[in-house]
Amino acid sequence: MIATHWFQGRAAERTAALARSEQLRQERIATFSEFAGALVDYRHSQNDRWFRAAEAPGSEEAEESRFASYRQRTAARQALFRVQLVCDDPEVRRLAEAAFEETHCMHEAADAQERTRRSDRAKQALARFVTAAAPGLR
Repeated sequence: MIATHWFQGRAAERTAALARSEQLRQERIATFSEFAGALVDYRHSQNDRWFRAAEAPGSEEAEESRFASYRQRTAARQALFRVQLVCDDPEVRRLAEAAFEETHCMHEAADAQERTRRSDRAKQALARFVTAAAPGLR
């Protein structure tokens, strides 16, 4: 009777641990996906901001685009904070921060060629984050 109770207790503990592990895995998938999506949107808004400013500096469209990029930056930063909270891998967190920073600097490009290079670097940084985060989600 005591042995049965002990084995049942151990089985219940393992089941609870597996459920917690799966819940955390699902939360990480959602969080990492949200972060990647927020960075894609932020990169898009940074590109739009650059083009609007290059076409008509100081115009209403350029200002609207600038403010839209601020909103996207806020959403991306919030998603980054969530990654930092749920991720226990320092390298994945570092790559998330690097991807955010690469995206953040895009609007400072001096010309179209530099803007393209910065946009490509931001895409590559996000790809490095996704590649590093993926094995922990399987």
